[in-house]
Amino acid sequence: MLIWQILATFAKKYSIMEYTELLEKQIVGRLRIDNPWWIEGEIPEDYSEMKPRLYLDSFYSLVSDTETRRAVILMGPRRVGKTVMLFHTIARLLADGVPQQNIIYISVETPIYNKIHLEHLFNLSRQTLGKAENDRQQYFVFFDEIQYLKDWEVHLKSLVDTYRHVKFIASGSAAAELRKRSNESGAGRFTDFSLPPLLFYEYIHLKGYESLMYKQTLRWNAGEVESFGTVDIDKLNRLFIDYINYGGYPEVVFSKKIQENPGQFIRHDIIDKVLLRDLPSLYGIQDVQELNSLFTMIAYHSGGQFSYESMSRESGVRKDLLRKYINYLEAAFLIKVIHRTDDNAKHYQRETSFKIYLTNPSLRCALFQPVNATDGEIGDMVETAIYAQWIPRRSSGISYANWRLNKKEQGEVDIVGIDAGRQKPRWVVEVKWSDLYVDRPGELASLLWFMPRNGLVEAIVTSLTESRTREMDSVSLHFMPAACYAYTVGYNTLHGNISGCFGL
Repeated sequence: MLIWQILATFAKKYSIMEYTELLEKQIVGRLRIDNPWWIEGEIPEDYSEMKPRLYLDSFYSLVSDTETRRAVILMGPRRVGKTVMLFHTIARLLADGVPQQNIIYISVETPIYNKIHLEHLFNLSRQTLGKAENDRQQYFVFFDEIQYLKDWEVHLKSLVDTYRHVKFIASGSAAAELRKRSNESGAGRFTDFSLPPLLFYEYIHLKGYESLMYKQTLRWNAGEVESFGTVDIDKLNRLFIDYINYGGYPEVVFSKKIQENPGQFIRHDIIDKVLLRDLPSLYGIQDVQELNSLFTMIAYHSGGQFSYESMSRESGVRKDLLRKYINYLEAAFLIKVIHRTDDNAKHYQRETSFKIYLTNPSLRCALFQPVNATDGEIGDMVETAIYAQWIPRRSSGISYANWRLNKKEQGEVDIVGIDAGRQKPRWVVEVKWSDLYVDRPGELASLLWFMPRNGLVEAIVTSLTESRTREMDSVSLHFMPAACYAYTVGYNTLHGNISGCFGL
């Protein structure tokens, strides 16, 4: 029986006052369960035993900043560890001496909290703790999965304005919708923090293999830049394949049982809930099966070039609906659309083609089957994994170049970094899962055509195992194993070390 049906039954049986008292008693009981540190002084063991995401330090610095009167909004796709990060943040607050009864956690999606305003929940928490209404102590209040409350942004903004001594932190899975409402209603009151799927850099550290990596200096005409090498490329490549198949979600990384059947976990807990529940409720989508079929097609061809015309012909979905569906899938952080330039790095006035990448390569494994190092699909999945390291950067400014070389052939460069001010390329990367081109760089015809036309004298080309620099006429090609490149980009993404002219 649904919670509202239960409560309606109580409302008929008891007076309004009795009904209200009973409901509040149940809420107080739930609050005590969800906040065990009020009594025990520590977070539940299930959470304390988990390794924290490497984003925790950056997030904690925002939460612990009580001088800035802003709520912190933790957003990201499902199952990337947002709730775990909240509990690890609570553990750190306790370790830093914050009184245990000054930390309040409320999971808004809990049925008994349905339609109850945030302020009422906050006040009930303080009453439960025996705190006075005019209490001016410093509190830290966590609202998990806040998107389940209608008009949450209005309620949260009011709390920030009213309770100057309270630091409010909220989390939610509908990332783009949360950001939109945060920007519209919370301007000057909210600070957004995005938590992406695991980066390859994080994956290596969570698995305990950071000793495989070492820092090295890549010599560039414009100077020097740090990157990472490895002491065992074969081991790193095996880990990279595992990351492509299972590495996007912390739970999957450490569970052999889930890895045996990732479809059950990822498809049910992530894909189905987003496609069948989150998106329809947010955008009023009627034909969820149509949306599901479209996403399955995109996932299978992740890294491929699409057009609305060809997608409409293949799927039978109208082009105007396709545009909406793709926007919705991007809003749910399932896919990322990458726009095209030509060989002169000019944007097309009428964009007809674009690439779509999964934000997390392991989504494809869940829908179909794991890939291995020699499968025909491995090239696209390596490219998808590398793009996944770039996507969390809000202003990454990345495109791909595609143009017609002649009547029969097209040229393409996989990643082009665009200078936002000049609208010119600053760097390029060609993604390969092969050592062939280290010895035969002249076969990189598209890259060698694109670089001089755009004033570029150096580029990164990924390989399978080789690290070497090859001089070609007026350009230098720096070969780097794809796994090392993904690790380097992930490291710089997390730490904010963006080498704008190098492609790292």
